[in-house]
Amino acid sequence: MRVSGLFRLVALIFALVTTWVFIRSYNGFNMKTIRLPRWMGSVPRETRVEKTKCGLSKPCPENFFSFKLSSGAANVVGPSMCFENHLIMSPVKNNVGRGLNIALVNEPTALVKFLKEIQEGVLVLVASYDDPGTKMNDEIRKLFSNLGSSYAKQLGFRDSWVFLGAKDLKSKSPFEQFLKNDPNTNKYEGWPELLELEGCVPRKVF
Repeated sequence: MRVSGLFRLVALIFALVTTWVFIRSYNGFNMKTIRLPRWMGSVPRETRVEKTKCGLSKPCPENFFSFKLSSGAANVVGPSMCFENHLIMSPVKNNVGRGLNIALVNEPTALVKFLKEIQEGVLVLVASYDDPGTKMNDEIRKLFSNLGSSYAKQLGFRDSWVFLGAKDLKSKSPFEQFLKNDPNTNKYEGWPELLELEGCVPRKVF
């Protein structure tokens, strides 16, 4: 019995010593020494995407207007116009029509009158839909050319066209895209692909 009691005492002492060593080691453990594997590195911070006017790819400088024009796609998806973060025209607003969308003016006589009354310093945003060229006569083409268009004179049946100009520019507008209706290259049957034009225009026109 004495031998077994001795063994129990030794086992108890060993357990106490082991516990004491463990506690000392735990308290002296420096948490700063913990290093996670690289693949468990810190969670990346949430990337904040800066919102721009009209959804432009980058914000405009100060004293510049922001705009974005989208031509119609075939005769199914209508054009859209955004200026200074205001959606002027779009299929959702139900205020677009076939032809040239300029304040919903589509008739040649009304369009001539409309274009002639444009004052200097007024920006003109144009987005085609379905067929912008059939009803354009020489006078209309000349008026658009005076607004800075490089393609108004060649605009034809079902061509795709987006344009921003102003009256009596000294040079051609840098804001214009044109795509010819060509059965060999058309994205949609009978129509070229949709065009988008975005950018920043000085508040003092060009």
